[in-house]
Amino acid sequence: MTTKVAILGACGVIGQRYVQMLNNHPKFEVTALVDVYPGKKYSGVTDWGHGGGFDIDIPDYVRDMKMVSPDDIGSDVSLAFSGLPSKVAGQMEEKLAKKGVVVVTKAGDYRMEADVPLIIPEVNPQHLSLIKEQRKNHGWKGAIVTAPNCSTSTFVVPLKPVYDKVGVKKLTIVTMQAFSGAGYPGVPSLDITDNVIPYIGGEEEKLDIESKKILGDGKKPAEYKINVYCNRVPTLDGHLESVFLETKKKITVDEMKQAMRDFPGTGLYTGPEKPVIVREEKNRPQTRIDRYAGKGPSPYTAGMSVTCGRFRDLGDNEMSFVCLAHNTIRGGAGEAILIGELLEKKGYL
Repeated sequence: MTTKVAILGACGVIGQRYVQMLNNHPKFEVTALVDVYPGKKYSGVTDWGHGGGFDIDIPDYVRDMKMVSPDDIGSDVSLAFSGLPSKVAGQMEEKLAKKGVVVVTKAGDYRMEADVPLIIPEVNPQHLSLIKEQRKNHGWKGAIVTAPNCSTSTFVVPLKPVYDKVGVKKLTIVTMQAFSGAGYPGVPSLDITDNVIPYIGGEEEKLDIESKKILGDGKKPAEYKINVYCNRVPTLDGHLESVFLETKKKITVDEMKQAMRDFPGTGLYTGPEKPVIVREEKNRPQTRIDRYAGKGPSPYTAGMSVTCGRFRDLGDNEMSFVCLAHNTIRGGAGEAILIGELLEKKGYL
């Protein structure tokens, strides 16, 4: 028996990724598409592929599906994936949670609420226990579960096995973020062509507070110092990040690589067998070559691994590496779907 799901913001960049990645999903059946123009066919109102770099056409299962308003989502829908932008998402997601729907959202409206889980399934699945507290506090039948910002996911996934092994005292991160991360139409072409923009509003703060909540115990955030510079670069998809860290205990480059290689996957449908792929080449990872690394059994799940390389021992317990993730898949719709699969497995739906 499949779980009936809704996609909120189905016409946007992340919404289209949900549509693509949920095609032929063995557990989830998309029965409601929410966005503009209720009553219109999805194929008639979505600008498919723009801002997303897709190499497939609109899947047949949604082509003629009619858009609905949030109020028209049926009582048989128990899970919703939200690609709505922050400040627009919150009210709609809360309304659905009251109605009994579990909403997995990429929006930031509720990420830092104490009783709202902020989840990377391979990293902190135990934080889903906050749902019980959330339901008690708000009287909701459903729940809101958040996924982190795409640039946060990119470094936290490979950092987790190192954090568990030797601890972290300090992080310095420099990001080179694809312009699809700004949504569609996103960054004007005359601003990003032949250019790098060394500022993304609110982004640097997100990497700080979100990573500490994820790596904390669910109640108390992790403690380390973090410095971040976020840059928008002229690549379509894929966030590349340079990570410098000071660990609490000594670790060698080989030990760090092995910890990342040994980091287990979830065993869920959308999850890759290896969440972290370590490359030995001096010039990897590269955005164009490695952004689709890692996949589950479905061809639509390519891009769910984080690729790491360029490891260095800088002395005095200081290390560095470079990591790359597909921002609308690993850091976007794919991660949210993986959270949905975890919720289904743990009996929260």
